[in-house]
Amino acid sequence: MARTVVIASGKGGVGKTTVTANLGILLAMTGKRVILADADIGLNNLDVALCIENRVVYDVVDVAEGRAGLRDALVKDKFVPTLSVLPSAKANSSDRVRAAAFAGIIAEAAGMADYVIIDAPAGVDAGFHRAVSAAREAIVVTTPHVSAIRDADRTVSLLSTYNVARIGLVVNRVRGDLVTKGETVPPEKIAELLRLPLYGVIPESDAVGVYTVLNSYGREGAAEAYRMLAEYVEGSGKEVYDYTRRYRGFLGRLRRF
Repeated sequence: MARTVVIASGKGGVGKTTVTANLGILLAMTGKRVILADADIGLNNLDVALCIENRVVYDVVDVAEGRAGLRDALVKDKFVPTLSVLPSAKANSSDRVRAAAFAGIIAEAAGMADYVIIDAPAGVDAGFHRAVSAAREAIVVTTPHVSAIRDADRTVSLLSTYNVARIGLVVNRVRGDLVTKGETVPPEKIAELLRLPLYGVIPESDAVGVYTVLNSYGREGAAEAYRMLAEYVEGSGKEVYDYTRRYRGFLGRLRRF
């Protein structure tokens, strides 16, 4: 059976969908069978982020209501053959899919893959309950901003009430220059405040987006950070991206300036 992992955040706009997509891509590039499931019904973004919106025929609502089978709804990624996406529905109310029905769909998907990664909606309403109820592991995504950290803390508290065996943290949009100058909270401190293991640190970059990890500079910056995150999740690595490396030494002082 697959590992079922929900990617959650208390606050919207922290890059949760980008983290979901790039993590899925990298795990699939190792040969793992990965299904990405969009649990944000009515405000779906995963299919758009992965540029498959024009190939969607059926969605999770169609599967839940019996108009299509799960295999009919899955859309294969154009670049990574072992990656598939279960799209959400953009024109339906969130309450069309109950938590029990969604959990059943994810359980079926788990029999077809090595990883099922669920992109949860922002917030802690019924959509959050639907997404988290179907998972056994969770990754909380936040940024170094106070409001995002506060919302992440609320999310962690709620996750502790579910049947989630493992919870980790990804701190996104980290500026190493500001951390070095003491102007923002270091990711390690955020992990300490939230009482979570730090799975990954993704640096702030204009180049960050879905498929960043497939670019030729895949051993630098955000692409390297995502590779290290995938290795951490897979269990083959236990280090996070060194976000201050570029800002140490003489050249680092020039970059900070």
